[in-house]
Amino acid sequence: MISEAETPDPPAEPAPATAGGAAAAAGPVRLWGGRFESGPAEALARLSVSVQFDWRLARYDLLASAAHARVLHKAQLLADAELARLLAALDDLGRACQAGTFRPSAQDEDVHTALERGLLERVGQLGGKLRAGRSRNDQIATDLRLYLRDHVRMIMARLTELELALIGQAELHRDTPVPGMTHLQHAQPVLLAHQLLAHVHAFARDASRMRDWDARAAVSPLGSGALAGSSLPLDPDAVAAELGFARAADNSMDAVSDRDFAAEFCFVAALLGVHLSRLGEEVALWASHEFGWIEIDDAYATGSSIMPQKKNPDVAELARGKAGRLIGNVTGLLATLKGLPLSYNRDLQEDKEPVFDAVDTLLTVLPAMAGLIGTLRFHTERLKATAAAGHALATDLAELLVRRGTAFREAHEVVGHLVIWCQVHDCELADVSDEDLEKVSPLLTPDVRDVLTVPGAIAARASRGGTAPARVAEQLTRLRADVQDQAAWAAS
Repeated sequence: MISEAETPDPPAEPAPATAGGAAAAAGPVRLWGGRFESGPAEALARLSVSVQFDWRLARYDLLASAAHARVLHKAQLLADAELARLLAALDDLGRACQAGTFRPSAQDEDVHTALERGLLERVGQLGGKLRAGRSRNDQIATDLRLYLRDHVRMIMARLTELELALIGQAELHRDTPVPGMTHLQHAQPVLLAHQLLAHVHAFARDASRMRDWDARAAVSPLGSGALAGSSLPLDPDAVAAELGFARAADNSMDAVSDRDFAAEFCFVAALLGVHLSRLGEEVALWASHEFGWIEIDDAYATGSSIMPQKKNPDVAELARGKAGRLIGNVTGLLATLKGLPLSYNRDLQEDKEPVFDAVDTLLTVLPAMAGLIGTLRFHTERLKATAAAGHALATDLAELLVRRGTAFREAHEVVGHLVIWCQVHDCELADVSDEDLEKVSPLLTPDVRDVLTVPGAIAARASRGGTAPARVAEQLTRLRADVQDQAAWAAS
């Protein structure tokens, strides 16, 4: 895939292009004006212009144009010298776009219009030959796929950095117990590493979805024309191969109207955003005075303009907040797509901004979250002291009675009565005397204390997926291998 720097976005009001040429003096370039006697009304022009956001596709449009030129040459629709001139002009135009010396003008309708103007400025009417056999309909569908396939790898690279930050903290805290929670209530003690790796498993599924998405998105629409294909002897499969697609589209109408790949990307982005939000919520809780689990590094926190003592978990909160816009992107795009007849409709101009916003949001949030997580300092003594708080060893006691032959229903009742006794007397399970244990139930003999320790409770959870140290060590090994594989794919 493509690895060059991004083509700069245009200013809010695009400046006139600086490149000269015969075509520049002929007025604005229009790709559709042949049967019209006059130009569009100003209101229509302002409504239909998209170059202010689709200019970021310029690099991908130029790549597709070069591939299309070679196919036209193969079909003997371009002479050798014409192909060489066009490819040189496209290269020059690409460098000018990257350097910012060629920019969209105020009259350019979209990225395709701007780039054709730049091409005409360089090679005159020869540039018009590149229009043969393609339409903006198959161009934009191709450009957007190229852009997303490129950027999903950038997102994957940033995601692996966050996963590695979580894995690094889990390595540091392989033996640190914490209160595991359900309903935000103390439930059972677990290793801090186990909880951190739970987030890595969720992010690993996000990474897997990106790769699955990429396999479905690796289909080239170029060659479909406006909707019906082309009567010219083109080779869509050759274009697809040159642009890194697995194959060309099988149905031209589907190819130009399909935005499943855009909606599916927005869904994958939204679910990743939800997982980021959940992690952000936990960090915000951990940083509170009531939890007191962590200290956030100064580089990833902010203060208050009025309260000198404040240290706010803004990165975590913003990650939580950004999930809303990622969810909004997928729902908005689906609403746009839901009522469109085949094949292309101008409504599809609205597909790009939610996609671009999802990309930008993730590429902003992920590095900040990786930095936040990687620099957290956990208050391990506090975590150890509270791991069994709230009678969190009650389940271990009930399961001990089950191993001794008591039905779980009865064991549950016995331990529940013991918890009530502890609440009345304001103590923990391990603090109850032998005499009082027997008062609660004859089943509670003094040796039940053997399971009323945090290390013992954690070590006992040794079944697959459990929090026992051996199981956590296995997770670390598997997840490190998974993340390395993700990083290699992102670099492909």
